[in-house]
Amino acid sequence: MSKLAVNYMGIPLKNPIIIGSSNLVNSTDMLRKLQEAGAAAIVYKSLFEEQIQLESIQLQDEMELYNERNAEMISLFPGMEHAGPEEHLTKLREAKALLDIPLIASLNCVFTETWVEYAELIEETGVDGIELNFFSVPRDFGTEAKSIEDEHVSVVEQVCRKVKIPVSVKLSPFYTNCLQVISRMDKAGAKGFVLFNRMFEPDINLDTLQHSTPFNLSNEGDYRLALRYAGILYKNTRASICSSSGIYTGNDVVKLILAGSEAVQIVSAFYKHKPDLIGSILAEIEKFMEKHEFEDLNAFRGKLSKAMVKDPYIYKRAQYIDLLLHSEQIIKKYPVV
Repeated sequence: MSKLAVNYMGIPLKNPIIIGSSNLVNSTDMLRKLQEAGAAAIVYKSLFEEQIQLESIQLQDEMELYNERNAEMISLFPGMEHAGPEEHLTKLREAKALLDIPLIASLNCVFTETWVEYAELIEETGVDGIELNFFSVPRDFGTEAKSIEDEHVSVVEQVCRKVKIPVSVKLSPFYTNCLQVISRMDKAGAKGFVLFNRMFEPDINLDTLQHSTPFNLSNEGDYRLALRYAGILYKNTRASICSSSGIYTGNDVVKLILAGSEAVQIVSAFYKHKPDLIGSILAEIEKFMEKHEFEDLNAFRGKLSKAMVKDPYIYKRAQYIDLLLHSEQIIKKYPVV
């Protein structure tokens, strides 16, 4: 077994580098390049329920465009039902047949019934796992936090009950207490948690006075929130921990493994630096391991987690207070002119 090998939610991976869900993996050519560059697994682009519903409405409008043009032509086109997610499922099957590494599907729905329905359809494509991407944007002032959490936990429980392949959850850090939500989802059957998804953040164009939709690529260092929670979750969940967002180097990956992550998901770095970056990331991890004489990743995974460090306050409020008390260090680095 390779010294970089990991086990992510029961799926053996040759290394901890997973390509996260994005348009990047939407072409067979890019899938090949990512695999050849050394990616251990790929999360396919998400299937969004809204996309299916919109396509259904558009198709219906087109089919009814010439209906009842005259008395003899009651309907120009025969009635047809929308193909639903079939196109996406076909692409999943093709991607699975193409790849030698594990393929994980990503699902983002609205209603509990469709979460379960689409998860069952996805399982039939032969993928190795399903990632439930929870993206909840509050739209009113009356919805209580508990109702959102209960609904998400229920979706996890019902999907895990219906499918046999492992189910992971990519979730937001904006729950009132995401640790408690993760604990509940862990008990509901989730085999992995991805920390965290990137929320859609609209902008405003001051020239056109309209909303714009910029690509929200992560920046280097954005992984620190995931690092904190990975460190707290280590040995406190049965599920695998996968960190995401702002991961650009092998040293970033090492830090997240030291905190307790089994694997990482990377997207933005490959948009900016292309698939060849995987090789340098893996080389940097191996260089660190050789320096500290670690035989495999398990030898140092969680070494700096909350469960393993001697300082009981490192993951608590005291760390924040300590930063404030030593703020002169910031002034020395960035002197006020």
